[in-house]
Amino acid sequence: MAMIRVASVPVHVSTDLFDGRPTAVDLGSERLPVLSLARVRHEDSAYPASTGPRTLFEVETPKVRLALSFAHRTRRWTLEGLDRAA
Repeated sequence: MAMIRVASVPVHVSTDLFDGRPTAVDLGSERLPVLSLARVRHEDSAYPASTGPRTLFEVETPKVRLALSFAHRTRRWTLEGLDRAA
């Protein structure tokens, strides 16, 4: 099982009010609840000046495992990868 990298696709992500963790992801017309958070990677120190810092989340949903990134400067979520075999 390997995460398949995809071209960054904007997605709508619902987050926890207090800590900012993803709680649900809207993919097309389907809403997937986040079951668990597998990994978090903070890219606060080394990042391109044009894009700014970001945080990468690897989350488990009932159907797929997703790699989501949050760009702090633009405050936008994007889908970076997925693993359907999870």
